[in-house]
Amino acid sequence: MNHLPSGASRVHFIVGDPIAQVQSPAGMTQALRQHGHDALVLPAHVAPHDLAQWLHGVSLARNVDAIIVTVPHKFACFGLCRSSSERAAFLGAVNTLRRNPDGSWHGDMFDGLGFVAALRDLGCAIAGQRCLLVGAGGAGSAIAHALVQAGAAQLVIQDEDSRRCGRLVERLAGLGRCPVVAGPADPSGCAVVVNATPMGMRPGDPLPIDVARLRPAMFVGCVVTAPAITPLVAAARAIGCGTATGADMFLRVRDLMVDFVLGD
Repeated sequence: MNHLPSGASRVHFIVGDPIAQVQSPAGMTQALRQHGHDALVLPAHVAPHDLAQWLHGVSLARNVDAIIVTVPHKFACFGLCRSSSERAAFLGAVNTLRRNPDGSWHGDMFDGLGFVAALRDLGCAIAGQRCLLVGAGGAGSAIAHALVQAGAAQLVIQDEDSRRCGRLVERLAGLGRCPVVAGPADPSGCAVVVNATPMGMRPGDPLPIDVARLRPAMFVGCVVTAPAITPLVAAARAIGCGTATGADMFLRVRDLMVDFVLGD
């Protein structure tokens, strides 16, 4: 297949604020083409107050088939969907939209499923383990849900927004699958530690947890994709922990998003 776009190419967007740090456009475009789909994924830098108007505008283009959603729009885009998966409805957040037959949008959330799949690929056992998650935003809430669904023995969630954290804890605890509590970003006694915040993306960012409390038997994951090895991941590796990077997560999330966009 010719890799240059033509008038017949289908168009997908990835929308965020900011967007320059996102690696998804090339990776998603390549994955779609490997599935025999003539498509191009384009970045869109859209401020929150312009999001609804932007989505309405691109929806008028009949060759736009999907929207990938990144920070900070995952919650807002859920409200702009006509329909969604049960998972997205529970979380109130989406990271991928595809067209319904009537031209409206159907949303789903794959950050959690993809991150847990990446952990398992790398040898991290979740079932029966005490887990710490830092960050209760769009990706964090999805990862929290996936950890609970994967059989965690207990989940501790820390977020600087105590109200957002409390709402997530309450919803997850209501599932009755394991104890879910709000707590400090202290990895002591945890087998799995996950950073689902942007901390580590910018030079000089503080570490999301106290790495002095990490132990070699712990497994540490981070959602940040750039830099490829965040200070948290580097510190965890120096201690001897198993690790998962944002790139590890992206590969699994990408596969789930491609299947969803193509209707598989």
